[in-house]
Amino acid sequence: MLAAHLKMTLREKQVWFWAIFFPIILMVLFMIIFGGGGDDRFQAKVAVVKPVANATADLLEDRLRQVLALEWKTELPVSAEQADEWIKEKDIDAVIELPETDNAKALKLIVNTENEQSATTQAISGILEKFVQQANLAEAGVEEQSAYQLQIRSVSSGSEDLNYVDFLLTGMIALSIAQGGLFGMVDLVEMRRNGLLKRLRMTPVRIGLFGLSDMTVRYLFGIVQMIILALIGIFGFGANLHIDFLTLFVAFSVGMLAFSAIGYLFSSFSKSLESYMGLANIASFLMMFLSGIFFSTAGLPDWLKPVTHALPLTYFVEGIRDGLAYGSGIGTGDFWAGGGILALWGAGAFSLGSFIYKRGREAAR
Repeated sequence: MLAAHLKMTLREKQVWFWAIFFPIILMVLFMIIFGGGGDDRFQAKVAVVKPVANATADLLEDRLRQVLALEWKTELPVSAEQADEWIKEKDIDAVIELPETDNAKALKLIVNTENEQSATTQAISGILEKFVQQANLAEAGVEEQSAYQLQIRSVSSGSEDLNYVDFLLTGMIALSIAQGGLFGMVDLVEMRRNGLLKRLRMTPVRIGLFGLSDMTVRYLFGIVQMIILALIGIFGFGANLHIDFLTLFVAFSVGMLAFSAIGYLFSSFSKSLESYMGLANIASFLMMFLSGIFFSTAGLPDWLKPVTHALPLTYFVEGIRDGLAYGSGIGTGDFWAGGGILALWGAGAFSLGSFIYKRGREAAR
């Protein structure tokens, strides 16, 4: 059965896209969006408006142009009308309007309403707030060297060279493998639609064994997925991985089989391809943003945290990160507790799916 499933899978051209190329496209897109494309330097494109030339405006403009995080649209100030047009067309991130008189002390920050709460706008606002504080200290006669300064450093749960790119990469690998299991049982739904599953039920073949062989094929494809995605992350985005093969093997095996079992369960009561894909999409979408793939679940509201603890993808992501990034986990209680919950999800889904298929087989008889 394993050989037969493998041949059927490899003969379908769509399988190559959904099992190999689609996860690559998805991971690269999310890595670029959330990982910054490997460029850690922040720069915002801005323009300056100086309604009337005066000493205060000239001094502030000169100091602002020394801020490295600001990329200037033009070397000279522009009119308010031109600046508003650029903001509306989103050609620039923000406009800084200088004071009109020597006695005026207010800087105005102008942004597009659609981007008012964006990370770029918040960063520009923070830069200008610090700039204003330093200007106030300078005007009060306080030297910048004597002011207090804030220095930030980060501490990693694993090796010191780990960064957010590694966190995101391992989460995307776990998501891709999980989606491979959730969507991988679509061939069973297609067999039902073509009447082949009814014929299979009338044979001595155990439907549970048939589903297990299909899940094993997904397991092999999951190994290929993980290797390809890890190589792209290392050479394409500069990820630093610290692999513990035993931890990775246990986490991958339990997770891959568990999500294949969930896909097997979805296929057991899906009468059409549309209903199966709908169930798989809903499950994938809900778990995608609540399982710690893009950010830590510690920042979620307290009422939402129990939901994350109930999702199988949460424990799969943690297990894959233990095996790929942190290089540990096999000897910790949390790892085995998470693996146990994931295994319960898989065993429960497979048992329920087999029961539904068996009931359908008896009905066919």
